[in-house]
Amino acid sequence: MITMAGYRKGSLLERKVNDIRLRKGMKVKELMQSMNGIGGFSAQHMLGGIKIIGNMLSDKGAFNFLSFPADIVATGMRGMIADAIKHFDAVITTGGTLDHDLAKSYGGRYSIGSFNVDDSMLHRKKIYRLGNIFIEHNEYGKAVEEHFNKIMRDIYGSKDYKKEYSATELTYEFGRRIKDPHSILRQAYLHNVPIFNPGILDGAFGTHLSIFSQDHDFKLNLIKDELRLSDIAFDNKKTGALMIGGGISKHHVIWWNQFKGGLDYAVYITTATQYDGSLSGARLEEAVSWGKVNERAKYVTIDGDATIILPVMFAALDLF
Repeated sequence: MITMAGYRKGSLLERKVNDIRLRKGMKVKELMQSMNGIGGFSAQHMLGGIKIIGNMLSDKGAFNFLSFPADIVATGMRGMIADAIKHFDAVITTGGTLDHDLAKSYGGRYSIGSFNVDDSMLHRKKIYRLGNIFIEHNEYGKAVEEHFNKIMRDIYGSKDYKKEYSATELTYEFGRRIKDPHSILRQAYLHNVPIFNPGILDGAFGTHLSIFSQDHDFKLNLIKDELRLSDIAFDNKKTGALMIGGGISKHHVIWWNQFKGGLDYAVYITTATQYDGSLSGARLEEAVSWGKVNERAKYVTIDGDATIILPVMFAALDLF
């Protein structure tokens, strides 16, 4: 926010708006550099986000989070997110991420659909709609149940079975057994990046976990991960986060970081409005008032669709 107090007229007008110039064969990084001089509304926020993420990931003293909700995993962003996980120290996501990642890891077919469709017709044809993504019932519910039970029985029958698991420990074991290189769970396992999932019971994975616990000696310890997040907050002087979308995944990042004085780097991508008072709509400036983002932090909120913005940002950052 720019306030008029303390600003000379000249300083308010010192950055000139330049026309963007495109050329054949232009690379993404070159395009981003050429956009530095455009007014661009949300474009400047995206460019600022690229710079902040670059600084955050190059800061060897920072512990960095990546958070996102499940819906983005149902899109073509899943493999890109999986490839980027190695650059972060922890993931915080929602229960549905496990559903979609598991279904897709074993060949689940998700189809491009439409936001404008007769949903009663889809229901009769046994097709789920997630935004403009269509998913045939058997490609999701049945597939998740089948592969969940196969992997869970293998965990249960292994010689190092522990009877009680936190969400991070359980997703690690699933990642160990999934062989799809485009899987978020698999890449987190390969790079030893913990997946915190405070809403793990909210979805198909959680439902099957609840059913499994009825006739097996199994317990889920959700508090164990909360204490681990507390340790991360108190043990790290600097922390950063790329937060894609809001909800529980975003809030778990900023909530625990308030206990260390707030995030030092923060980039938030959202399509939500702040005027309904929701967490998803809340800008990072609001988090400063709670101490969840440090007053001196480098931070930006980017308004826009992550399925458009994120590939551009990741390509500009050379994360692959």
